[in-house]
Amino acid sequence: MYRVSSFLPRFAKALLGGAALATAWVNLAPASYYDAIEFRLLDLPRWLVPLPFSLTPLNIVADGLMALFLFFLGKELWEALTLEQGPLRGRQAILPAGLMLGGMAGAAGVWVLVGQLVETAEEAGFATGWPVPLGSDVVLCFLIGRAVFGPGHPALHLLLLLTIATDILALVIAGIADPEASLRLVWLLLPLAAALATWALYGRAPAPGAPERTRRAGQRLLPYVVAGLLSWIGVAASGLPPALGLLPVIPAIAHADRSFGLFAEAEELLHDPLNRLAHALLWPLTAILFLFGLTRGGIDLAAFAPTTVTTLTALWLGRPLGMLLLGFGLALGLGLRLPPGIGLRDILRIGVIMAMGFTVPLLSLESALPGGAMQEAARLGLALSLLAGPLALLLHRTPKRGTTP
Repeated sequence: MYRVSSFLPRFAKALLGGAALATAWVNLAPASYYDAIEFRLLDLPRWLVPLPFSLTPLNIVADGLMALFLFFLGKELWEALTLEQGPLRGRQAILPAGLMLGGMAGAAGVWVLVGQLVETAEEAGFATGWPVPLGSDVVLCFLIGRAVFGPGHPALHLLLLLTIATDILALVIAGIADPEASLRLVWLLLPLAAALATWALYGRAPAPGAPERTRRAGQRLLPYVVAGLLSWIGVAASGLPPALGLLPVIPAIAHADRSFGLFAEAEELLHDPLNRLAHALLWPLTAILFLFGLTRGGIDLAAFAPTTVTTLTALWLGRPLGMLLLGFGLALGLGLRLPPGIGLRDILRIGVIMAMGFTVPLLSLESALPGGAMQEAARLGLALSLLAGPLALLLHRTPKRGTTP
């Protein structure tokens, strides 16, 4: 069984470090914290954005720099879906897809139900904020999953698959469902054109007898960087979440022929353009996740409200319940088997671990909920949801009846 590279724990520590610093800052000096992250640096022209929009440290990190993190995740999902020995090719994708969709449906459904029962905010309407609990957190789930399953357990790799796919799909849904988004989908022609042109000129595998100049052209990184910039501009201008802006160019980038596994150590030895771009991002992403925690992860400890309860219930109850119902419903209905080396108890543990929600839910928070108290209450709920991690560790270490610890 392949081993996952060591950079994911570093990502998790950077994210938690930034969030811890932000939480201390926002509780000790809230005015200076919000002044710092919302400081207006530049106003964007109206031809690019339909509404008045200013660049601030908050949205530079969330909308700009986090696009690199989503690119990093999207690269792994693309390889899992398309490359030889990819873990999501063909029929193998059905059960993970059922677990993922079930978890998202369960979280959204419980959010709506509990919100109707307990929500008291005047600005809340029916189902307000339902996209918030759809996402999970790849790096934090991995950190707990590695401690629960061990570095080589197949359940850890299933957990990574589920969290990556969940986070990307959740952000797409949040962008489409945003009631205040002014979608201008014609702008999506720009990332489409950039991806197609890049694939045609650089990304296609060269013919067996192609000259050396042609072979070298496909190994250059600059054309892919330019295509990524054009793609990001098109996605941002379309009204969809700018953090998704680099995903359209991933299929156009020359890549290896075989999947070695999600975040596999073996990929560090590969030199195709897609892996070289991913390797170049490893240390910048550590800083980016720290900055994301610093700008989006500040938790107001006095913000507890009914929205906090709704958030926790959706993640702790809705997601695991939805995963079990739809995932195992598909398994029984279609005669699917669990992946080798994974048992029912492992699936239950995955459900508990994925009850944590932080990074992508924080990205969705601003568009899904009215500003102010509801957002801060939900942010507190997302922070409290991370207690599912220690619970998973506790359940893992609890000795079975009749055994000694």
